[in-house]
Amino acid sequence: MINGITVGDPAGVGPEIVLKALKRAGEYQAQYVVYGPTKIMEYYNGKFDLGFKFREIETPEEYEDGFVNMINCKDMSMDDFEVGQLSAECGDAAYQYLVRAIHDAMDGKIGAVVTAPLNKEAMHMGGHMFDGHTEVLATETGTEKYAMMFMGPVKIVHVSTHVSLKEAINRVKKERVLTCIEFADDIMKKSGIDHPSVAVAGVNPHASENGLFGDEEAKEIIPAIEAAKAKGINAIGPLPPDSIFAKNLKGVYDVTIAMYHDQGHIAAKMGNVDKCVNCTLGLPIIRTSVDHGTAFDIAGKGIASEENMLESMKYAEVFQSRS
Repeated sequence: MINGITVGDPAGVGPEIVLKALKRAGEYQAQYVVYGPTKIMEYYNGKFDLGFKFREIETPEEYEDGFVNMINCKDMSMDDFEVGQLSAECGDAAYQYLVRAIHDAMDGKIGAVVTAPLNKEAMHMGGHMFDGHTEVLATETGTEKYAMMFMGPVKIVHVSTHVSLKEAINRVKKERVLTCIEFADDIMKKSGIDHPSVAVAGVNPHASENGLFGDEEAKEIIPAIEAAKAKGINAIGPLPPDSIFAKNLKGVYDVTIAMYHDQGHIAAKMGNVDKCVNCTLGLPIIRTSVDHGTAFDIAGKGIASEENMLESMKYAEVFQSRS
């Protein structure tokens, strides 16, 4: 199988972690086409003495063993930007690489899209007003219902992500919570669990203490859980957000529904960053990603870890084998 990897923002750690991961790609089964700028990848190849040879191709069908096969849909060199700095050029490039990979996946030319980090501000500077990878993926695939999930030691599906906390609370609606419960149940079954337990967090402290601290649980979350149960899903909750994720980590529950970005992200990244993989549920294609950002502060220094990229590659292959 041939999968695609996007290098993300060229000014960040994406080129470095992609190359380092490819150096160890023999640990996995897929072959990889890289969507990004050949000259920049060649620069880092020389800088870190990785020993790769590069070959530009027009389509994944032209893949050839023994090379880093590049689809260079926006040509750039190291002279076009400053490492570790925001730029419209890099933001546009990250967007172009991603869109091309999505279209190739939609056309069946690659089996999965694995993404290195882009920078949202740089992407906006480049003229593409999306909140992040997930929204680009949804738009380009025509997907209306989708969700972010973290796979790893703690498995978490998010009701909302990149919005203000006030807006996140407004988005806690029965239909959306039910959709996320259904996504979680489906992906865990695809991961090999026949009847997964889906734990649902409250949005308020102590899951509102029976209405003492808010009514979102009673009005929106509990009706969603009851609707899920009526469909045969083992949905549990709403449970206090301050303890639910520790129970998930211990295996009491198989997967957790988080009500907003930081509720889930903080829990996922506490000590588990290298093993935590971002997946987009609901898409007609497979997409996995590192769970960290562009790390401009260490870009180009040779110290960025490729472990999370390797985990992202692994999960892409797991989902392919079970789809």
